[in-house]
Amino acid sequence: MVLYRFKLRQTVRCITLLLIMFAASGLHAQDATIDVPFLTVRDFDGSRGASAAFGDARSSLRAGLCAVEEEEPSVLTDIVQSGPTFLREQLLSVEEVKLQSPDGLITARSSETQHGLALFVHGYFTDFDKGCRRAALLQRNAVLEERMVWFTWPSDGDIANYVQDETDLYWSVPDIADAILAVNAQSRDAGGADIIGHSLGGRGVALALAEVAVRAPETQLGDVVLLAPDMDFEIFARLLPRIRPIAKRITLYMSSADRPLDLSEELHGYPRLGQAGNNVTILDGVEVIDVSRLPTESASGHLYHIHNSVVGQDLDRLLNSDLPASQRPQLEAMGPNMWALLPN
Repeated sequence: MVLYRFKLRQTVRCITLLLIMFAASGLHAQDATIDVPFLTVRDFDGSRGASAAFGDARSSLRAGLCAVEEEEPSVLTDIVQSGPTFLREQLLSVEEVKLQSPDGLITARSSETQHGLALFVHGYFTDFDKGCRRAALLQRNAVLEERMVWFTWPSDGDIANYVQDETDLYWSVPDIADAILAVNAQSRDAGGADIIGHSLGGRGVALALAEVAVRAPETQLGDVVLLAPDMDFEIFARLLPRIRPIAKRITLYMSSADRPLDLSEELHGYPRLGQAGNNVTILDGVEVIDVSRLPTESASGHLYHIHNSVVGQDLDRLLNSDLPASQRPQLEAMGPNMWALLPN
């Protein structure tokens, strides 16, 4: 199974590169490097190479930079620009990992931006290599290059290990809470850190915020953004009164075309927070963005935060321009606290 996925990824990557070579024959190829600052509680073994330097076992907190290189021609041609956006991920590779102290990394990152830091927690089925590449794509899509710190917990990167990933996420919640407090301490002058969670990472963020609210109720964060969160809708509704006072604003992105969340509902027996169709009017103080009208851009419909430029533009306006949903373009009001994100 693992060998099959490896061969599949390599095949897709080779096809993508061949398309670019044909489309850009005669152009000089050059690599662009994207640095992704990270905090992690994964095990470390530098002998495994950069892309596998951090594994799927639990460990103590470490930090560093993963350098992601993107192979592309010096001039992007029409065929490359018009191709499926998810193929761009296959042009990325983790080439180097540089370790730093967690405190040093957070301090250095905060000095690079006038905004507060933005902590991003990934979801299920995400090993270090895939997570670093996708964090680089989110940085670019949402214009968070100078702000984002990626928190990576020990997900297996194996599609069959959902239950084990859930367990590792729960184990990581105290560390996510510690990371939230640490980045926020360096972001107070900018109005607090923004906290972002995708998929199962959205559940981790919600649980960690509930812990922060108990441990440090005086905490004042910036925006909390939950992207396609894989969490029981009613459990979140019960936790919301505890979470809401410590966040400036909470924004939920959901979709009716999210296949992994549909499967999660079947597994758990209850609707997920990131699915469309829930009674979101009970989520007092939460701005809900329905992305169902947008092209899915990927087979799963679960990765719109990295593959859909319209979602990226909306995140940019939310996180960098501090605009509420009522003031952002391309949002059509659908209810007292819900908007539909419209295509270009």
